[in-house]
Amino acid sequence: MPRPVLPRARSALCLATLAALLPLAAAAQALPPEVEAALARAKVPREAVTLLVADADGVRPPRLAWRTQVPVNPASIMKLVTTYAGLDLLGPAYTWNTPVYIDGPVRNGVLEGNLYIRGQGDPKLVIERLWLLMRRVQGLGIQSIAGDIVLDRSAFDTPEADPAAFDGEGLRPYNAAPDALLVNFKSVVMSFQPNRANSTAQVSFDPPLLGVAMQSTLPLSAGECGDWRTTIGAEVADPARMGFSGSYPAACGEKSWAVAYADPGRYAARAIGGLWTEMGHPLKGQVRDGRVPPELKPAFELSSPPLAEVIRDINKYSNNVMAQQLFLTLGLQQKKRGSLEASRTAIRQWWNDRIGTGEGQPVFDNGSGLSRDERISAAALAKMLQVAWRSPVMPELMSSLPASGVDGTLRRRALRSGGAAHLKTGTLRDAAGVAGYVHGASGRRYVLVAIANHGNAAAARPAFDALVDWATQDN
Repeated sequence: MPRPVLPRARSALCLATLAALLPLAAAAQALPPEVEAALARAKVPREAVTLLVADADGVRPPRLAWRTQVPVNPASIMKLVTTYAGLDLLGPAYTWNTPVYIDGPVRNGVLEGNLYIRGQGDPKLVIERLWLLMRRVQGLGIQSIAGDIVLDRSAFDTPEADPAAFDGEGLRPYNAAPDALLVNFKSVVMSFQPNRANSTAQVSFDPPLLGVAMQSTLPLSAGECGDWRTTIGAEVADPARMGFSGSYPAACGEKSWAVAYADPGRYAARAIGGLWTEMGHPLKGQVRDGRVPPELKPAFELSSPPLAEVIRDINKYSNNVMAQQLFLTLGLQQKKRGSLEASRTAIRQWWNDRIGTGEGQPVFDNGSGLSRDERISAAALAKMLQVAWRSPVMPELMSSLPASGVDGTLRRRALRSGGAAHLKTGTLRDAAGVAGYVHGASGRRYVLVAIANHGNAAAARPAFDALVDWATQDN
């Protein structure tokens, strides 16, 4: 004889039945005609996309819900999770400090010992701020260093990574790996200035790298600017030399190009040593990795911009390595270890506590979306965006997102409806999408998630734009 179903069990059974029926209900929902047509033109089947448009306050049923429970690769949209978790756990005013130590006296402008710099994950230690750090060293009365410059990079426990492993583009700055002492994104900016008088282009490298030969001129050539990066024949794969085998088109005028340094593990040492010597200061020792002796106290600390400013760079310009720096910082601050596993554990716990597990838990990898393994469903991401909408840090999160037709990765994607949206974009080889907040003509605010996982995913962008336009037209 079957056992009677108790009230609590009956309730659970009903919820389970409802959950099972939700995908079927979503499958029957028609997409907006303009979205359906754009997907057809892109040759992206509707079964390859997940779409959700819902009130930001979460009070009403979604306006559109299509395959919302399916975990998908979000590409750089995953930065939304990392940056909101950072704001929520660390606070908008959080800063990274880079302490500097000396272990000897300063006599007649000479440091009779070593200078130590301890990296603690600052995502924005760019060349201008590194120059300020060196100026503060000078402010201690140091004009020359008799010992070494020692770089302590032990705050992050990450394995050495091949920058070409992800997509074979190891010299692209977006593939830079995180580092406790991340200097200038491990990149060199090459600037070209034509000099027609002597038929050459002057080349400057920023920052200069200690011990690396850098070609200062190359011949000018006639003709259109065109694909000038191919014309110059850049030879930057040799860690000991950066040069060119071609010519620079005079018609290009001034140009610049950022490339990743071929030996990223030695980049910080070469950049810091190169800048110190360029500022006119002798270094009798070497620049090397090491640990700060535990008995030393900082001579000073260089503070980063606040997190609220840092996440604007992460989200508006989809900066991968800055997102990974923040992701590792969450592990360092929450679990006292700057490793990927500690960070994954910290953000999983935060997700369960703050967002809940009703929509399923995302799969976290490095927090930047530059991953083949990260997964999240549209329902889970929308739930997070709704929680963020009601949180005290909502203004900081929203202002960090690209504004349609205004800035960041959406600068050239204005809405046909004339509406407004703040959306994070994402693109990988087989994944593309947008997610964020849309401002409806009625005055309501919506969360929107649109992601395609397909070989033609990038071609689905017009369909995403059509969905955003549709979402704004709610009156």
